[in-house]
Amino acid sequence: MANSPTFTIDGLKANVEGKEILKGLSLEIKGGEVHAIMGPNGTGKSTLASALMGHPKYEVTEGSVALDGEDVLEMGVDERARAGLFLAMQYPSEITGVTNADFLRSAINARRGEGNEISLIKFIRQMEAKMKQLEMNPEFMHRYLNEGFSGGEKKRNEILQMLLLEPKIVILDEIDSGLDIDALRIVAEGVNAMRNEERGFLIITHYQRLLNYINPDFVHVMMQGRIVKSGGPELAERLEAEGYDWIKEELGIVDETVGQDEEEFKIPMNTTAPKY
Repeated sequence: MANSPTFTIDGLKANVEGKEILKGLSLEIKGGEVHAIMGPNGTGKSTLASALMGHPKYEVTEGSVALDGEDVLEMGVDERARAGLFLAMQYPSEITGVTNADFLRSAINARRGEGNEISLIKFIRQMEAKMKQLEMNPEFMHRYLNEGFSGGEKKRNEILQMLLLEPKIVILDEIDSGLDIDALRIVAEGVNAMRNEERGFLIITHYQRLLNYINPDFVHVMMQGRIVKSGGPELAERLEAEGYDWIKEELGIVDETVGQDEEEFKIPMNTTAPKY
């Protein structure tokens, strides 16, 4: 059995086009843990996901990110993926001319390394089994990557990639957006099937409904590019019932989006996951 991974984000700051979006975010995710990040629009949640995966639009200016002690920020995007980071994107790209099967087999072989490539027969069997698990039409294997897919089909395809790649740290960026209740259940079942000590999850979501199917160990609220409050599943339930105003009032936050000046805060906004 593989060792349980540790993913550590410490004091992360990041800019987009010269504007600071992440303002000193710290979080630790261990194998077997599911962390959910919630928060209103414009608070930096998707910026966090993109910065962690090395999107060139996002410039990390301060802080560190480590996976099992290795410096993630020194890695290229492909190196981060091979090391075991995986991002299920909010808006997956369409790639004409590359079939779903060819893309996934290439990705798997890139992780396995030269001389350890998966055989075609074994790959087809695995892909067919995972597609059946996600109730996907088998013909999607031969379709161009995400081309002509509905929003829900693209999200299932992201989970298919996760199931086949078996990453160490999974980042799900609003995987529930655009899903009907049946698709949401199927996607959640795919995630739950992967929960074990060899894998940690960071789930970014607006809504508690996804967390009805994927029970998190920790829930974090993000405002102003920071984690401002952490708790257990009960925190998500309270947010669903009461919204975010009580947190803003409790912490003296006037504007929860990234545009507010730091000196307007009454108290420091950095925190790490609670130690239960």
